[in-house]
This record gives sequence, C-alpha cells and structure tokens, in this order.
Amino acid sequence: MTHTIIDILGEILSYGFMQRAFLASFLIGLVCSLIGVFAVLKGLTFVGAGTAHAAFAGVALAYLIGSDPFLMAVLFGLGTVWITGLVQEKGRMKPDVSIGIFYTATMALAILFIGLMKGYRPELYGYLFGSILSVTSADLRMILLLSAAILTVFFLFFKEFHFITFDQDMAEASGIPARRLSLVFLYLLALTVVISLKAVGSILVFALLVIPAAAARQWAHTMREMMLYSAGIGVVSSWLGVLLSYWLDIPSGATIVLLMTGIFLSSMMIVRLRTGSRANP
Repeated sequence: MTHTIIDILGEILSYGFMQRAFLASFLIGLVCSLIGVFAVLKGLTFVGAGTAHAAFAGVALAYLIGSDPFLMAVLFGLGTVWITGLVQEKGRMKPDVSIGIFYTATMALAILFIGLMKGYRPELYGYLFGSILSVTSADLRMILLLSAAILTVFFLFFKEFHFITFDQDMAEASGIPARRLSLVFLYLLALTVVISLKAVGSILVFALLVIPAAAARQWAHTMREMMLYSAGIGVVSSWLGVLLSYWLDIPSGATIVLLMTGIFLSSMMIVRLRTGSRANP
C-alpha cells in the first residue's frame, strides 16, 4: 500500500505544473496561516477581504491595459491599505467602515474594467475563483519572492507585532511605534492576499486567513502553539486540496477551503466534547 502511494505521488510530482502547485500551496498555506493568526486576534480579517477585492480590481485593470497582473494587484492592494489607513486617521472612522467603503468601490472598479474589455478573458476569472494548478513559473517566482519578504519582516518585528496585537496603547507608551507597525502589518496582510489570488481567488482568499487560525485557536494554549497549529492546518489542507482537485478534477481553491472548514468544524466539536463546554469561537 505504501509503495503504491509513493508511486502515485511520484507520478503526480513528475509533472511540472504539479510541482509548481505543491510549492505554491506550501508557501501560500504557510504565509496565510501565520499572518492570519495576528489578523484574527487583532480583528483585521475584514481588511483581508477588502484587500482581496481591491487586488482583483488591479488584475482587471492590468488585463484591460495590457499590463502585468501581479504588479497591478500589488499596487492596488497596498494602495487600498494606505488610503484606508489615511481615511481612518483623518476621517475618524473605524477600520470596518473605511474598508467597507473601499471594498465596494474597488469591486465597482473591477466590474467597470471587465465591462470595458472586448471579448471573454478566461484567465482573468482564474484570479476571481482561483486555479493553483495553473500557476506558471513566473507566478511561482513572484510568490516565492513575496513570501520570503513577508516572512522576513514578520519575524523581524514579531515581538512588536505580538505586543501591539494585545495592547497597542501600552506598546505606544513603551516607545514602540505602534501606529507605524500596525500599518506595516496591514501591508504584509495585503501582500499575503495578493500572492494567494492565483491559488484560491479573491472570493475565497479570506478563508485562508481566517480558518486555519480559528481552528488552531480551539487547541492552542499559547501564542506559539496557535501559530504552529495554524501553519500545520494551512499547509496540510493546501496540499490535500491540490491532490484532491487533481484526482477528482474539481476546483482547487474551493477544495482547499472546504478541507479547512472541515478541520475547523471537527476541531470545534472534538474540543467541545472533551471539555464539556463551548470552545473559543
């Protein structure tokens, strides 16, 4: 049986597109699950959803004017985060209000750009619904580069991010530039969303940020445990999702998200049965 499984995996990994899919799913599952822990604890998950739609608007504009989709997604994602932070600070709005405004505005832009296109562009809808099996070598290089940058900055300022997540006012009083670092984290969140678009699409990328962290929270007793569990859930679900989508010829993004959802629901039920009480939501 083991020999058969190894043979099957060896055959699957002999294809270049599957090698790229497995590496991309590992990077995306890892980065999303780690960044997602802080996003969930800090209540910034809605920012991820808004940024995903902003990035898709950038992709739509890129196909309309013949530019690079990845670059335009980065520019729109980072730009939306910056404008949202500016409006929040100058306009004295809560983050969910400013994100809600630009969430709808960027979706309107995406619809407008698509409407201005001549003909049907199936590759554009890959960014909307996700298709990790279609990741190209150029896509993979960009995912690898941005993942390395995100993780480097994330671990470089890990202690500061941890501090401002739980007590931003105290962090400010301690001399930590909490507002600037909060903006840095939002930039990392935006880049994380961008690298995930090709894998699961702008509709489902929100799930990769939320579900692994939410499932890990059912089991973890410390921050380190939550990060380890979240990373494990993110990577394993992504790998299994790629395999199942290849074997069953079903959408990869939806498969990954449904696997993560199954893990979350199972975790919640098991923990509740073991403790006899309601686990943390």
